[in-house]
Amino acid sequence: MFGSIPPVTLAVIAASAGMFLLQQAADPLLQRLFALWPLGPWFAPWQVVTYAFLHGSFVHLFFNMFALYMFGRELEDYWGSRRYAVFFFASVLAAAVAQLTVTYLTRSMYPTIGASGGVFGLLLAFAMYFPHQRIMLLFPPIPMPAWLFVTLYGILELVFGVTGTQEGVAHFAHLGGMVGGALVIAYWRAGGGGGRRYYRRRF
Repeated sequence: MFGSIPPVTLAVIAASAGMFLLQQAADPLLQRLFALWPLGPWFAPWQVVTYAFLHGSFVHLFFNMFALYMFGRELEDYWGSRRYAVFFFASVLAAAVAQLTVTYLTRSMYPTIGASGGVFGLLLAFAMYFPHQRIMLLFPPIPMPAWLFVTLYGILELVFGVTGTQEGVAHFAHLGGMVGGALVIAYWRAGGGGGRRYYRRRF
């Protein structure tokens, strides 16, 4: 099973799982150092990356890593590991910037953890490169094309963020990851970062 997972996707899953195990022993210290804190005395520059490797529960970890496995391995096989890593971490950074902006404007003092911002960037990319790939929802079990799934998911995240639904979920960080991913793809398609020579067509 693990032999079929490309290296960057496998590394992110392994690092996230390892950090989750460490959280069980030293959660207050890890959250203090590596969660994404609002701008202020507890904020540190490295947190814009490290927050993505912390998770609040096993369910939180499982769904993020499941999505990473489902969508990330396809994109890493398609792009190659180097370009995939750039894209994933650009989405993580964009999500962090979005969340820092929201916490600054709302005067929130709560930290943010989880790989969801990077995952949402991957969802957007998957829908853009494989728009007609069928995705089966878990609840309810309804199949739909990737472009429709991601469009509906993005709209829901925007509605939830604006209305304050699902308190405790960083909806604007999710959207920030999607926006960051979209900007990276637009840059690549405009010829930046080496153009298209890394793409490996599979159709």
